[in-house]
Amino acid sequence: MKEIDIYGTIGPACAKEEILKKMFIFGMTGIRVNLSHVMLEECEEWIQIIKKSAAQAGIIPKILMDLQGPELRIGNLIRPILLVEGKIVSLRKNPLPVYQVNKETIPLPPIIFDYLKKRQLILLDDSKIQLEIVDKEEDFASCKVIRGGMLQSRKSIAMPEINLHLPVLTENDKKNIHMAKYYGITGVMLPFVRQAEDLKYLKQELQDADVDDIEIFAKIENLEGIKNLKELIPYSDQIVIARGDLGNQMPLWELPAVQADIARQCQQVGKPYMVVTQMLASMEKHAIPTRAEVSDIFRAVIEGASSVMVTGETAIGKYPVEVIQYLANTVKSANYYRLSHLPLAPQGSTNPLEETGSPIS
Repeated sequence: MKEIDIYGTIGPACAKEEILKKMFIFGMTGIRVNLSHVMLEECEEWIQIIKKSAAQAGIIPKILMDLQGPELRIGNLIRPILLVEGKIVSLRKNPLPVYQVNKETIPLPPIIFDYLKKRQLILLDDSKIQLEIVDKEEDFASCKVIRGGMLQSRKSIAMPEINLHLPVLTENDKKNIHMAKYYGITGVMLPFVRQAEDLKYLKQELQDADVDDIEIFAKIENLEGIKNLKELIPYSDQIVIARGDLGNQMPLWELPAVQADIARQCQQVGKPYMVVTQMLASMEKHAIPTRAEVSDIFRAVIEGASSVMVTGETAIGKYPVEVIQYLANTVKSANYYRLSHLPLAPQGSTNPLEETGSPIS
């Protein structure tokens, strides 16, 4: 039976030896360390717990580090800000002198201000919050809150249909790469991959750090990455269909077709791919997933995914062990169905479902 890798994400909710041991016993084969906010060395205690727990479960874990990469985030807030629909909120260029900082303004990276204009949409915190520019000055902008919520520090920023020219790796990314061997990292995830040059640059950095045996996971999270997918595939070990930020780039009803097309292109050339984001999102608060979530996982596997991953579900959710149990059992069920009910795809076929006449998306 084809082995599907099952990844969790380390975080406060599961960073305990007994919890991680159960997660590995229930089927988790690897774990993601999110370096969006921290350095790898700050995660040393977690990594040691991961290795010890996996050993107790009889598993050699795959450990992925998810770099910052060319990703935009707001700065640090003096306190969380409640954004109310219809109200006006201010954005400021970060950093500014302390005496110019208002507690109710949102600090944005300076590069963003070059692209701001009236009616431009800004999505914050994985699109949970939506703002629209109503006025802009050199260092400040005013926005109307279209979709509100509680905004915390360091949350993600997306600007639909805007391509920002950002460096492939941050200085922190480079430092983390040079520490990867010491911590036993097996794979590196590069966010917002745009072109083959991004992956070549990462590969060179891995070689310079003497860790070029580490696998490269190319995260497809924007329209440029979709457009250039064919040229990205040869320079990655695995393509990641990262549906969070990818879903910010298009109407959500278009996302399933994009996922299916990425899967098809990977299968055509035999490239492994991962599906991630909100696979069991409801289980951050509930012990049982929705039927739709289970069906989503099942579909991803029978369409050919080589790995699946959960993020906040295990990092900050209430039921990390149950999350892995449902994820692993659904993967097993889907894999059994795929092998026992669907014909093996002949040479040149892209998807076993095509042989049954079933739709891909």
